[in-house]
Amino acid sequence: MPTVLTLMAHPDDAEILCGGTLALLSKRGWTVHIASASPGDCGSPDRAPDDIAAIRRREGADAAAVIGATFHCLERRDLRIFYDEDGVRRATTLLRRVRPDVVITHSPSDYMLDHEETSRMARAACFNAPIPNAPVTEECPPVEHIPHLYYADPIEGVDPLGAEVRPSIVVDISSVIETKLSMLAKHASQREWLRAHHGLDEYLESARRWSVERGRLAGFDSGEGFRQHRGHAYPSDDALADALGFLVAPTS
Repeated sequence: MPTVLTLMAHPDDAEILCGGTLALLSKRGWTVHIASASPGDCGSPDRAPDDIAAIRRREGADAAAVIGATFHCLERRDLRIFYDEDGVRRATTLLRRVRPDVVITHSPSDYMLDHEETSRMARAACFNAPIPNAPVTEECPPVEHIPHLYYADPIEGVDPLGAEVRPSIVVDISSVIETKLSMLAKHASQREWLRAHHGLDEYLESARRWSVERGRLAGFDSGEGFRQHRGHAYPSDDALADALGFLVAPTS
């Protein structure tokens, strides 16, 4: 049975950026794992870090359970997620435990450094996991090969300077958009935080609107965009297209 792992910075990032794609893969029999680098310990205007982290871990597990997925946390801390030895060890160990065929992470260029640093850790872990002497936090056998690696859209589809980041493929999530939103709704504390810190509300509706906008690129009612990492030693065949068939369309 094939396995997909998302490694994102915070609880709810995966639901926002690729929850529909995860739901589609789950419906096709894939084993799904959702991991966050941190437990979201800075994501509250009025709760202490340990308190909000405990809440957000529970929300992450509840959201994953909507599609029968498993939630993991690397236990780094918000605003202190760095590409360093400890982070790479933790990420590589997670990959060896989960043994994914496909990994989905953040865009290398995004609005905040937690996202970009998590993307770097995920990329390194994909490369490192098959190497017997790669640094890990616990002994577990190397994976057989580098998994397929995909970058989800950056938030709002732009890089830190506001330039468009265009996906190379769009996945049609029209049939599972309500499942995606049901997953996202489990992150109730994040809606409170975004309203207090970013001045944003309509947490679910903004996710729906972005899905509609991204879907337009490929003529779908709702979509999620991705780019595949095809550098040296990484697989170059499109595993998402192979798994989802006509639900995946190129953007050019």
